[in-house]
Amino acid sequence: MQRERLQNYVGNGTPVAPTFSATEMQRRLDAIRGVMAREGIDAALFTSYHCINYYSDFMFCQFGRRYGFLVDHSVATSISAGIDGGQPWRRTFGGKNVTYTDWQKDNYFHAIRQLTGGVKRLGIEFDHITIDTLNLLKSEFPGVEFVDIAGHSMKLRMIKSAEEIAHIEKMTRIADIGGGAVVEAIAVGAPEHEVALHSTATMVREIARIWPQGELLDTWTWFQSGINTDGAHNPVTSRKIEAGDILSLNCFPMVAGYYVALERTLFAEHASDEHIRLWDFNCKVHDKGKELLVPGNKCSDIAKELNEMYAAENLLQYRSFGYGHSFGVLCHYYGREAGLELREDCDTVLEPGMVVSMEPMITIPDHMAGAGGYREHDILVITDKGNRNITGFPYGPEHLIVKGKRKAAQ
Repeated sequence: MQRERLQNYVGNGTPVAPTFSATEMQRRLDAIRGVMAREGIDAALFTSYHCINYYSDFMFCQFGRRYGFLVDHSVATSISAGIDGGQPWRRTFGGKNVTYTDWQKDNYFHAIRQLTGGVKRLGIEFDHITIDTLNLLKSEFPGVEFVDIAGHSMKLRMIKSAEEIAHIEKMTRIADIGGGAVVEAIAVGAPEHEVALHSTATMVREIARIWPQGELLDTWTWFQSGINTDGAHNPVTSRKIEAGDILSLNCFPMVAGYYVALERTLFAEHASDEHIRLWDFNCKVHDKGKELLVPGNKCSDIAKELNEMYAAENLLQYRSFGYGHSFGVLCHYYGREAGLELREDCDTVLEPGMVVSMEPMITIPDHMAGAGGYREHDILVITDKGNRNITGFPYGPEHLIVKGKRKAAQ
């Protein structure tokens, strides 16, 4: 039996309230079309989570299928799989959507073909597209030249609009709420996962209140205790909190593809003198780092100056990753704007409109006094005159030694 290659879900339901205004979404498309015009690109096929979301307001669920957002100089169209029904159309800015079916393996490329008549130079994301997909594109479109547009898009995304900054600021408030929920749930004897669940549920409920038509997905909390604090991205376990444990809270609300973070060092009931000394010093590095997040400063120079602080205390060897990074459309499973990292190998100069974290971390090995991972994390907006810190949660020994709570025996 011959089945249809494309399906039409346009008009299935009513478009939802968008995350951003039509003016904001058009600004993004106009900016990338400006790049396309300058580079002689006839159309761009975006395939990554971050670019499809950024330009269309649609967040796809891959599950082994290909998705796309095809932008030419007049029309922008999302390309989605039939399994999603009309949801991609309801979310896509401008309401243009093509849905392909599973019945033939090349239906995705058949859908692209409907949108690329006359295209000679097609922009694609070299840093995202797989070798398999690239080879299939070359086979399906033998007369087309494929050129990289990923870097251009990343540079555009690094400078946030006023609407984006307002959106991110709403989310940092929710991260602060999640941090409060973590502190509320911390108790000697409580397992990590129960603390994390309480925080995540608290944030999701607040997101649902603020964005009643939003999609509730991918908000999460990493809460780590004891040895599990040695890595910034260590997953939640069922380990139970013990008195004197070093703790890490990591709250990550996510709304419309935008994710923010709140990260803090804490202790259960008490901390040793060496733990306090290391914690205090890491907070000093954090404070100095925030002072350096101003227009004109180079990412690599910021990293080098903070390295000198650690080196003076013989702690530099315990630092494990960069001092911060850009915030916007990003997530733990699809990455971020790699051109804006506070690391020794990144020479990007800070500009107004960038949104950057400061998150120094050191990990003291388990056999040493003061063992554990120490990390503080704030998000700052770079302004014309300096920066604006949009994280409000307290940090340091005066605030986050959580005392006097015991989990009742089960």
